[in-house]
Amino acid sequence: MGRMLWHVTMSLDGFIAGPGGDMSWLAGYGGPNPAVDEVLSRIGAVLIGHRTYFGPHSPATAEGRVYGGAWTGPQLVHTRDIPEDPDPGFIFVDDLMEAAASAKAAAGDGYAVVLGAATARRCLDAGLLDEVLIHVVPTLLGDGTPLFDRPGGDGTRLEQISVTHTPVCANIWLRVPH
Repeated sequence: MGRMLWHVTMSLDGFIAGPGGDMSWLAGYGGPNPAVDEVLSRIGAVLIGHRTYFGPHSPATAEGRVYGGAWTGPQLVHTRDIPEDPDPGFIFVDDLMEAAASAKAAAGDGYAVVLGAATARRCLDAGLLDEVLIHVVPTLLGDGTPLFDRPGGDGTRLEQISVTHTPVCANIWLRVPH
């Protein structure tokens, strides 16, 4: 069965989206990245959070496609607001444990990649998250969606798998101890 990976790009000041979910700040930070190539070759499914799916850059739109359309496969959406006429390219699941189990099963031996900060936090809190890959880019947003927000929460110590660099980012790959 697959492993759950939170794969995300973050500004140097810790934001993964700008105010209002703006992702335009990512322009110019593409380019060759062996860490991204490795992940793309190992993704078996994605688990998309409610705000990510229903947000301004929804994977249901052409401009919001997962990995810019470089990856295709099973896409599960964790939400309690299942559309009356759901997009046939997505599987909607209202229970996190069921959504994660379905994503991991669909991933086979690959990764079930989590997209969305709140969903990743819930997966971590439920003991479902196995790894985190963060691409840190040299920009300061000042506001937006933080990488991890758990007011009053306890600390979680992660184990380093690797740290690599490209001309546009640092890749920090971590394991979540269970």
